[in-house]
Amino acid sequence: MTTVKERPREQHVFEADVSRLLHMMVHSVYSDRDVFLRELISNAADACEKLRYESISKPQLSADGVPSAILVSLNEEALTLVVEDNGIGMSRDEMIDALGTIARSGTKAFMERLENAKAGEKAELIGQFGVGFYSSFMVADRVDVISRRAGEEDAWKWSSDGKGSYDVGAVDIEEAPARGTRVVLHLMVDATKYTSKWTVEKIIRDQSGHVPVPIRLIEKDGAEPSEVSDGAALWTKPKSEISKQDYDDFYRGVSGQFDEPLASVHFRAEGRHEYTTLAFIPGSPPFDLFDPDRQGRMKLYVKRVFITDEAELLPRYLRFVRGIVDTADLPLNISREMIQESQILSAIKKGVTSRILTTLEKLAEGEADTFSKFWGLFGAILKEGIYEDFEKRSQLLKLARFHSTVSDEATRSLADYLAAMKEGQSAIYYISGSSLDQLKSSPQLEGYRAKGIEVLLLTDGVDNFWPTNVSDFEGKPFKSVTQGLADLNDVAGEGGPSDGDLQASPDVAAFIDFTRGILGEAVADVRVSDRLTESAVCLVASEHGPDRQLEKILQGAGRLQTASKPILEINAQSQRVKNIASMDDPAFREDAAWLLLDEARILDGDKPANPRAFTERQARLFALAIGQRN
Repeated sequence: MTTVKERPREQHVFEADVSRLLHMMVHSVYSDRDVFLRELISNAADACEKLRYESISKPQLSADGVPSAILVSLNEEALTLVVEDNGIGMSRDEMIDALGTIARSGTKAFMERLENAKAGEKAELIGQFGVGFYSSFMVADRVDVISRRAGEEDAWKWSSDGKGSYDVGAVDIEEAPARGTRVVLHLMVDATKYTSKWTVEKIIRDQSGHVPVPIRLIEKDGAEPSEVSDGAALWTKPKSEISKQDYDDFYRGVSGQFDEPLASVHFRAEGRHEYTTLAFIPGSPPFDLFDPDRQGRMKLYVKRVFITDEAELLPRYLRFVRGIVDTADLPLNISREMIQESQILSAIKKGVTSRILTTLEKLAEGEADTFSKFWGLFGAILKEGIYEDFEKRSQLLKLARFHSTVSDEATRSLADYLAAMKEGQSAIYYISGSSLDQLKSSPQLEGYRAKGIEVLLLTDGVDNFWPTNVSDFEGKPFKSVTQGLADLNDVAGEGGPSDGDLQASPDVAAFIDFTRGILGEAVADVRVSDRLTESAVCLVASEHGPDRQLEKILQGAGRLQTASKPILEINAQSQRVKNIASMDDPAFREDAAWLLLDEARILDGDKPANPRAFTERQARLFALAIGQRN
């Protein structure tokens, strides 16, 4: 009679090209090695859940009353990492079937299953204790699996180096768990970091801290286990049982920041798609807020198992939001790309986006100071959605806040703007530029300010683009004050240029005609201004095409080879213009015409087109003035 130890171990040769399979797993499926621990813990949690389910009809399987648990043990000296659960366990046949499924089904069949998952079928590859399990070979040169099925006496061991074969045999029951599965990873030399308590604990907290089974960690042989996760996900608890401190602690953990969130969004969606969301509006800007890729950092969980933080669960203009979405509708899919293309994920994204924006609306209505802080932190990001998201554009426009010519510090909504519009005013006026100080001193504002017409002062980069992409707000179009005619006479009220101001004296009219001829191709036209009350000149863009600021940006980015020619507007009532127009010296008048154009350029934030010619003309005028004085 042979003892258990003397029983021969069965050698099995993988029927598939395991090397090719593992190469695909490592290089095509997983983006980092840490994922192996997530997969092993996921399998362990599944085994505990299966025991709980089977115990409903077979109470004897868990008659010992020992609660489900996952134990992770580290041994730096032996270079091993062990993941053990007290779940359902596996029999010999189940072990061969579960741990050999991928290999025996062949690479071709495996790829077919991947395609099925990509097409949206419930091909739950991870969680079948095969695909996820094989990620262990990214960090281990040998893996041993010892398991005893609940309710059975015999225990079994599966062992492989993942290169071409594996063997299975019985082991003494003293070497096996009372029930459940123990996975022993014999780590590669370059994977020693996975014996560090700090490293492993962080991976567990980040990726598996919310699986429905408590996780404990043993740092070394003989040490007492410490609890890493209590098996209760915060987002699954009723709101009434969650304190502000609980929310704040969770936010700090999920965001990696140390501030307090401005607002939280916690809800469970039911119906066609079921998912739970716990999201936060940060109290300070995340470090990667202006990353060129504009990626969000919401974490996606499936059945409380972390999948990825690159699933684009929110549009990019909400990339400042931090939190999680947990759903059971998606498979624990092997490919993050497949998840990304899922129609279910698209529906979840739409639902979560709506709830975030609704929360911001409530914040704007009920907590003005908090919303004002939010807008100061993230307003420039949220306005990207006005340009990008047609469906949410109206909602975003209502949330938007702006500096304007009627407010020094406080920002105003478009609803505030409409309420203050003058009789006869048909548009929402704005001017864009790099700073508030620059915009406030713009000559193009003079007529609007004199008339008491509010003008929005737009200083964020995106402000140069969205107004041209938005037809109107509640029936009122957006109009740049640096483009086309001002039409201020249509607006009721005193102030601003009058019809008489637009009637140039014969001398001024002649000088304007002279200037138009002198400047020639440098400008599109020279005309009497209908917006200037103080300055002598300004530049504006034509009625059609981009306004002055957008044109500069497009040209600087190489999107326009040459800028369109500006229109030079001259204040017919300016005493300086009248004095110049009265001079008979053609040379003086020519210098004056060019200097007025350069003056308009400088007021517009530009440099003279020809600095040398500018200084020479200026020198001649200085010499003339000095000669006249002497």
